[in-house]
Amino acid sequence: MNKVEIVTQDKYEALKLASLIFVKEGNETFITEIIDVFETEVVISIKDKSVHSLVLKDKEQVSRFTDFMQSVIEKKAKIVNTSTNEEFVEIVKENLN
Repeated sequence: MNKVEIVTQDKYEALKLASLIFVKEGNETFITEIIDVFETEVVISIKDKSVHSLVLKDKEQVSRFTDFMQSVIEKKAKIVNTSTNEEFVEIVKENLN
């Protein structure tokens, strides 16, 4: 298992990020694509084809998030847990074999 801690702009963005990429009840990963990146904003698409914007703290966080999520988008890994603490989001993934 791999995990990363991402720092968002604020607590609201952290809750939004955690809820958009993973649903605990169904143990399901929602994010399907990273559409674009603008400075500290990441635009993602989720399974229902809707598009959402997430604002992270800085460009380093954007890079960490996009790098971490690449294997999930390529279906080589899946998200198994997310948790938030103020503006911090911990994302845990496991590789698919």
